[in-house]
Amino acid sequence: MATDIRTSSLKDPVDLAEYLCRRLYQIGIRSVHGVPGDYNLVALDYIPKHGLKWVGNCNELNAGYAADGYARVKGISAIVTTFGVGELSAINAIAGAYSEYVPVVHIVGTPSTISQRDGMLLHHTLGNGDFNVFADMSKSVSCVVAKLNDPYEAPALIDHALRECWIQSRPVYITLPTDMVQKKIEGERLKTPIDLEYPQNVMEKEDYVVDVILKYLHAAKNPIVLVDACAVRHRVLDEVHELVKRSKLPVFVTPMGKSAVDESLPNYGGVYAGDGSNKGVRERVESSDLILTVGSIKSDFNTAGFTYKISQLSTIDLHSNHITIRFSEYPGVRMKGVIPKITQRLKLDHISADIGTGVSNEIAAEDQDMSADQAIQQAWLWPRVGQWLRPKDIVITETGTANFGIWETKFPKGVVALSQVLWGSIGYSVGATQGAALAAEEQGEGRRTILFVGDGSFQLTAQELSTMIRLGLKPIIFLLDNDGYTIERFIHGMDAVYNDIQRWKNKDLLAVFGADPAKSRTYQVRTKKELHALFEDKEFSDANYIQVAEPNVLDVASAANFAVQFVELYVPKEDAPRALKLTAESSAKTNARES
Repeated sequence: MATDIRTSSLKDPVDLAEYLCRRLYQIGIRSVHGVPGDYNLVALDYIPKHGLKWVGNCNELNAGYAADGYARVKGISAIVTTFGVGELSAINAIAGAYSEYVPVVHIVGTPSTISQRDGMLLHHTLGNGDFNVFADMSKSVSCVVAKLNDPYEAPALIDHALRECWIQSRPVYITLPTDMVQKKIEGERLKTPIDLEYPQNVMEKEDYVVDVILKYLHAAKNPIVLVDACAVRHRVLDEVHELVKRSKLPVFVTPMGKSAVDESLPNYGGVYAGDGSNKGVRERVESSDLILTVGSIKSDFNTAGFTYKISQLSTIDLHSNHITIRFSEYPGVRMKGVIPKITQRLKLDHISADIGTGVSNEIAAEDQDMSADQAIQQAWLWPRVGQWLRPKDIVITETGTANFGIWETKFPKGVVALSQVLWGSIGYSVGATQGAALAAEEQGEGRRTILFVGDGSFQLTAQELSTMIRLGLKPIIFLLDNDGYTIERFIHGMDAVYNDIQRWKNKDLLAVFGADPAKSRTYQVRTKKELHALFEDKEFSDANYIQVAEPNVLDVASAANFAVQFVELYVPKEDAPRALKLTAESSAKTNARES
């Protein structure tokens, strides 16, 4: 029998697609999101053969959002799309993951290398023979682009892409041509796990930076710690908690850093977002003479419209690839190595730690009225949500009122918050809920997945409710029905027709998407009293069903509706969290600024 000289030198020949799937499994992925297309179909056959579950989403955009949510809970994720039409549908979600430092492996099934070489006029192309155009589009929202066009190079390209996806915490883009799927490649490498360890700092440089930081920290009269999103994305939360527990320094989070710090700690002080903060938090942070920021992202919505009143002269910024002390920058020094040394070398008798007043879920006296006709107001809702939450819940909030309202909720220990403050693509949260709920199920800890989404945002990605039903997931979905695009109303056009939407019969959607009535629940909640009763309902709170509640925040005259397991909540149209109003006002000013 003739020997295939192309594979005879391989110690352990495996199909290229098998190698890729086994590597995905090795780095912790168990489910793969996406949509089938003729350029990826053969590759999809390998997924269930190698310990992975194919999810299958309603469209590629939703799949991208779901992969983002899965990665934020599980650590990393994967999505498979098809060339051109599929990958471009997903690119908005991938751009969001890139913007917010979320590691997503985007695998694109492409036409064969022969078809590409010959410039064939194929479907899903622009008809000009250019097969690189879509990869070029993805290049700016991917930290690595790997084209698996050569079986000899493929293993190294795959391993490099997956390592960089993890280390940089950003998406990577991998093309898999149809004629490469079953090509034999060297499988011997699979016996050696991909090295996912972070690069070490140069010791002398690291020690010098630590000494400089400690000099300022020991001299400060009123220091604090401010934790942001990149502390989460670059995996330094354990190090941060050791620091704040040992030092007892007051610790605050930004909106993007919400849930990064254990909010049950006595030195946790709340959410700082410039003028969007409550008065006590703002005064405490802005009066500090030294602010140690961890993984900061000073975007407009994360700072309530660039309203930080913090001098760089009193700031030390710790990042994943550099440290900034006042106006001096130290490139290549990673916070992963710096923070533990600060903790170890800290002289506690030199630290001034005034904890301050702390935070609670106490509802203000003026908002406590729960008479039968009292509509649900934002100021009452979010502290009440905090009272209902349980340790280790996963809470997803949509861009809009929920994103801003959750700032006023104090979380129990172990709660994880998901939001998209920087990219802010409306509809993101519904897909992300599917991914997060699936990741939570795989972890097997019995965690609840809870979504708060507005009626306008929900209409963009509502189909993903169907995927949750098919997978048997059990999220609790609160649909805040406030009659349109609230955040846009506060930026511009309060009564403009373009901020209006068609009212849906949201409580009927579980049935429309085929949910078994015995395994799902829907609720409509219109008053504080009704929502309070729902929160006290043990069956509801135990989340044994997929649940959708739709609450409406409307004025009393318009009979506010509030209620998913699906709860649909009706909230007054012109009611919004204070922080949203301030940020929207600032955003409007920024948009109108002239050169």
